[in-house]
Amino acid sequence: MMSAPGRGSALLRSSQRVCSQCARPAPPTIRTTPPTFRPIPSPAIRSLTSRRYYAAEATAATSTFQPTPPPPVTTTTPEPSPSAGSHYRIKSSLILTRPPLLTREQTPFESAFYLYQKRLNERLTAPFRRAFYFKPDTAADLDFGIKLKERHGVPAKDIGRYNPRSRMGWNDEVLVGSTTSDPNHMVERLLRDAEVRVSEDGEPIATEERVPVERPMPRRTEADEKRFVKRLDRALDRTLYLVVKRGEGERAVWEFPTGAVRTEETLHETAARVLRESVGVNMNTWIVGRVPVAHHVVKPLLSHGDAPSVLQPGEKTFFLKGRIMAGQADLAGNKHGLTDFKWLTREELKVLLRKDYYHSVQGMMEVR
Repeated sequence: MMSAPGRGSALLRSSQRVCSQCARPAPPTIRTTPPTFRPIPSPAIRSLTSRRYYAAEATAATSTFQPTPPPPVTTTTPEPSPSAGSHYRIKSSLILTRPPLLTREQTPFESAFYLYQKRLNERLTAPFRRAFYFKPDTAADLDFGIKLKERHGVPAKDIGRYNPRSRMGWNDEVLVGSTTSDPNHMVERLLRDAEVRVSEDGEPIATEERVPVERPMPRRTEADEKRFVKRLDRALDRTLYLVVKRGEGERAVWEFPTGAVRTEETLHETAARVLRESVGVNMNTWIVGRVPVAHHVVKPLLSHGDAPSVLQPGEKTFFLKGRIMAGQADLAGNKHGLTDFKWLTREELKVLLRKDYYHSVQGMMEVR
């Protein structure tokens, strides 16, 4: 007869699905938790804990006592008063500008500085090689030779009588009061130098037979001379602003194209619509952004008393900036009661517009 361990070992050996490692008996479990010891209270402590110093009814009453909640505080909500925003009408306006088309005129210091830079550049560059640009004994070579003598041997046309290769080449400054650096004087020298002095046959041309060179257009136009403030070809070196006249007589007001904002519109959409309804569609314009660049507030007119009422609502006008590319304003059939328009500079706007109105927009205007 086999013992229990022997039968188990024989059964495991007869099974091919269990390996020898799994067939080993598990090691005995060692208990590592220390035993807990409960102290036995002494008879004196047991007598103190079992003694009662109050009645059972008091204990029950204490356990069932609930504090009385405070009475609810009732607050009276005042009626909402009309907000300040309901006293104002929101408007959108477009400051339409024509940017400068010419650079501004030079100051005397700038003219002298630019001439000095040209003379300095002439000293630092390589000498002018005449044979590289002109074929010898041609009409162009003979013409250049005549002009070179008139310039006292200076190849450059716009630096005056200054030879950077001579022993006085260091003296490249312009004296006070000299017209050498004056832009108008320089233009005259360039025009005179551009005239052809030799014919195609190589013969010199008399002074009275020379063909004059076409002069450039002047900086001041006919609109500047005759004060045509409705034309865009004036003040070419300044920024022009479009202003319109609303009403007639003493109640007439000059302002930028302005209109009320509708419920479903944004400021950008209102500005585009107002410009189209005010000065027509014969202009190619561009609204620079969708964020206002300035704003103007007119306070409402309220009645006196304990409950003032609005006699005349105020206005909050937000200004957007735009550019005109081509075209012209046309007030025919406008929907805003406009009677006139002008293209004015910043200084002219300061005289024409209301003082508070101009103060609200002057911060976004160009310096020139």
